[in-house]
Amino acid sequence: MTDHRSNRHERQRWVIKLGSALLSDSQTGLNQGLIGALAKACVALRDRGIDIVLVSSGAIAQGMARLGWAERPHELYQLQAAAAVGQMGLVQAYQQAFEGFAVETAQVLLTGADLSDRTRYLNARSALRSMLTLGIVPVVNENDTVATEEIQFGDNDTLGALVSNLVEAEYLVILTDQGGLYEADPRKVADAPLVKTAVAGDPALEAYAGPSGVLGRGGMLTKLQAATKAARSGASTIICSGYELENLAGIVDGNFPGTLIRAGAGRVAARKQWLAGSMRAKGVLLLDDGAVGVLTTSGKSLLPVGVIQVDGVFERGDLVDCAARDGRAVVARGLVNYSSSDATKIAGQPSSEIEKILGYVDEPELIHRDNMVVL
Repeated sequence: MTDHRSNRHERQRWVIKLGSALLSDSQTGLNQGLIGALAKACVALRDRGIDIVLVSSGAIAQGMARLGWAERPHELYQLQAAAAVGQMGLVQAYQQAFEGFAVETAQVLLTGADLSDRTRYLNARSALRSMLTLGIVPVVNENDTVATEEIQFGDNDTLGALVSNLVEAEYLVILTDQGGLYEADPRKVADAPLVKTAVAGDPALEAYAGPSGVLGRGGMLTKLQAATKAARSGASTIICSGYELENLAGIVDGNFPGTLIRAGAGRVAARKQWLAGSMRAKGVLLLDDGAVGVLTTSGKSLLPVGVIQVDGVFERGDLVDCAARDGRAVVARGLVNYSSSDATKIAGQPSSEIEKILGYVDEPELIHRDNMVVL
């Protein structure tokens, strides 16, 4: 398979999340027609320069249908069994829908532990980025079969927000069985006003949220909370109807269906705030003058060849400072792709020598520019 992205840096990334209320069908367990329509909409977006990551609920609902269960069980082991059974049908449905457009899909199962551990976070990030580069549509779900209360996300709205952070998405699109966020429950108040635009984190929005549904764990409140989480990396959130998928194309032209919840800060500002202020650096990379110039003027990634000294003890995925050779002026900070011991071995060497020196290669960059903030 070849790289489908003629100019990858001009393409956007969107995360589209679907809930159980949309995907479930009382007879078959899955709404096959909706999945087919979604595949068509995603392919149309890809043709317009949008890379798509799907975050899909539906495994437990599908498993319940296959097992003949009318009510969602409460016992964890039964939920895990239903998820294991349902994943089979869920993945097959997406695969068949996208195959009709000659597009490959991939199943990605995550737990909270995968995104809280920095090394596993970077592994997941690299895998998803690689799939998008290859033209694959990842279908992400929580790994309900092994997730316990301590490591589960709690709902796929939260998972969608964290995946948006992971791939640095421009938009998190949450598809629901409603037209968006209303000032009152539209199922009870026929003329309830639709909230067209808002800012992520506005506490006034929570007054509009109602309870969750029968099959899903999320409700409108979790969607608002997800919008706040997605905004941490500068992603805006759109809450809209999953029954009007043709409206997704309008987002590209600035015509937003449903409710648009804007991030309070732009993508660069939000990420800079996160990297610059949320963690303490575990080490320092001293750079030669050439590397300092490349980082500060060109915005490129940091390669091992520009590093003259490695200070501190850190692991892959930890935050490190990048300083001029005298160590006094910190010019950037970012998430490092190699541990301090490995970074010491490859410091000053070209990227082509990484595998020869270490016996493996994770990334050609010591710090990728997407995980770096120039100060």
